[in-house]
Amino acid sequence: MTTALVLFAHGARDPEWANPMRRVQAAIQQRMTAIPVELAFLEFMSPTLSEQAADLVARGAERIVVIPMFIARGGHLKKEAPDMIEALRARYPDVRFELGNAIGEHELVVQAMATATLEVAGL
Repeated sequence: MTTALVLFAHGARDPEWANPMRRVQAAIQQRMTAIPVELAFLEFMSPTLSEQAADLVARGAERIVVIPMFIARGGHLKKEAPDMIEALRARYPDVRFELGNAIGEHELVVQAMATATLEVAGL
């Protein structure tokens, strides 16, 4: 089964906003050279999740794991993202779509943010 990973971020009008996401993408791609690691955005930026999924399916992806690059699970992840995933499942019934939890809720990220906060504050 061909698996692809999509880092799903909010997006912003300022194109520089995506630079940290691109750094995360590059770091993952370095570790996982055998699978595509792509970015997709909810709004303001391209590609959208639908566009990125279409590209990955065209490239042969049979399983697409979508990881929300959000600090917490708010309205976008409670309602919009599941609806988007259901629409993709309906459009591509032979592809397995999986939606992960908000990355910011993962304990490793919580601890990294705490460490970085103390470092930035000089404490």
